[in-house]
Amino acid sequence: MIIVIIAGGSGTRLWPLSQPDYPKHLLKLTGKNSLLQNTYNRAKAVASEIYIVTEISHSSEVQTQLPDLPPEHIIIEPARRGTASCIILALATIQAEHPDEDVAFIHADHHIIDVDGFTKTVTAACQAAREHTKITLIGLKPTYPATGFGYIQIGNVVETINGLDVHEATNFKEKPDFATAQKYLKGGDYLWNLGLLLRRCQYLWRQ
Repeated sequence: MIIVIIAGGSGTRLWPLSQPDYPKHLLKLTGKNSLLQNTYNRAKAVASEIYIVTEISHSSEVQTQLPDLPPEHIIIEPARRGTASCIILALATIQAEHPDEDVAFIHADHHIIDVDGFTKTVTAACQAAREHTKITLIGLKPTYPATGFGYIQIGNVVETINGLDVHEATNFKEKPDFATAQKYLKGGDYLWNLGLLLRRCQYLWRQ
């Protein structure tokens, strides 16, 4: 499996700690390592190769923080274009050499304590994507009516892998208002969309 870490951002959410030229994922907020370094270490537990997509103004700091990552695995955007552009640029870079490799996109600024749970979940999602030849998403059960996240509505259980239920995704909602988020929380059939997706490289590229 290849993991692509999306390491972008405008540095506004934790201002003034986070700045446009030094956003959240480059900061050491939870210990001796930055969020990017923690994400990279988690990825190494499950991936055969790791790539980073970052914006040009952050690229030198990314290389400084991850000295053992090959420079050719740092994919640089000339400007901030959003998550979709990051994914397309990464696929354009790696699909020629790795068309049949499973690829997972994750974000550099997530704080995940349960590394074993992360590894188990990503491995199961990769297996589901391969078996069902579909894009697989990873969601998180919401704990409060957040309006700053996207939501995935889950349907029937397709199968269970390593004790984890794999559901159909029946609907998506990006950053609902508070009343809608409350309804999703009470209904129990919506998950926070973590923006983690998996699929074989060539199929993601075609879609």
